[in-house]
Amino acid sequence: MKRYFFVILITALFTNCQAQQANDVYYKVITMRATPGKLLDLIDVIKADLKNYERAGIEKPYLMRHSQGDHWDLLLMYPIQDLSKHFSTTEMEKRRDNSATLDQGYGRPYYNMVSWQEESIVEGPSLKEFNARFSEFDYYHVEMFQALAGKQEELLRQREMENVYLTEIGRDTNLIFTKIFGGEVDIFTLGFYRDIKHFAESADIPIEKENVAAKKAGFESVFTIGSYLRSLLLEHHDTLAGALRND
Repeated sequence: MKRYFFVILITALFTNCQAQQANDVYYKVITMRATPGKLLDLIDVIKADLKNYERAGIEKPYLMRHSQGDHWDLLLMYPIQDLSKHFSTTEMEKRRDNSATLDQGYGRPYYNMVSWQEESIVEGPSLKEFNARFSEFDYYHVEMFQALAGKQEELLRQREMENVYLTEIGRDTNLIFTKIFGGEVDIFTLGFYRDIKHFAESADIPIEKENVAAKKAGFESVFTIGSYLRSLLLEHHDTLAGALRND
């Protein structure tokens, strides 16, 4: 009965997703908090899995480690080209049998290393842009947002406006991801940097240039970007993280 209900739920979600846009790119996002003392063990197991992602039947995944900010230790994400295939019994069993971390059943050894985990399916940018950013950069600014009731669309517009602002001041834009189903986060953005020094370079931009850019993006001024964003939010989690490569 439980499996039957799950199939009905996923089918309904697929129908809803397909009705939104025909050319969406979807991603699986997994955030994890390691059991105390088990973080390095968990990293080793996941990195071993990353080398065998093709055997598990998934697109190339990327792993990052929290350095400061939010309560999770690790964030793993990978693209999904076909949602219905991804959630088929055959593919789920393939991931479980060929991975020590993906889609593990209740009570499997993996959970000895994980004290908390949350999974979501999100809609995001093109696969080309996603892979290009992660291939080039090793340091990330992760902002996760939960919108107030009725404010989801406005929150998405705010994030798009902020990308216009970033372009106007000569900074790379953030990648924007919106939830299809899963965890409590409605939208999250990823900023990509070489290192923390690169991340902090915006502090050297003249305030006059920032103010002109903010107004061009649709904000009242550079000083109201943050307050406007806050007016739309129930929760906001802000994290800096570094890449964990499988080599």
